[in-house]
Amino acid sequence: MTDALLVYVTVPDEETAARIGRTVVEEHLAACVNIVPAIRSFYWWEGRLQEDGESLLLAKTTRQAFERLRQRIVELHPYSVPCITAMPIQDGHPPYLEWVRSETQQQ
Repeated sequence: MTDALLVYVTVPDEETAARIGRTVVEEHLAACVNIVPAIRSFYWWEGRLQEDGESLLLAKTTRQAFERLRQRIVELHPYSVPCITAMPIQDGHPPYLEWVRSETQQQ
């Protein structure tokens, strides 16, 4: 078990994804953000089934940095209830995991 997390965030479009991704990496809240430019989402919202095109952010961070990352994404995100979930990274390449830790330490 590591202290690394993979954070899953959906956004309305690739431009928003790039803006949020760049900001959280610049601020060392995430070591790396990958953008999947086009996903299709189905979900219930305000009593209606929705279908939307979205983009996906996959951010690598640590448990220690997650709350600051989550707060910053909420500040930058256009949705009133953004999808921000974190999954523990159980194992991985040790030098990479150390890099994630070092890049997300409190600056």
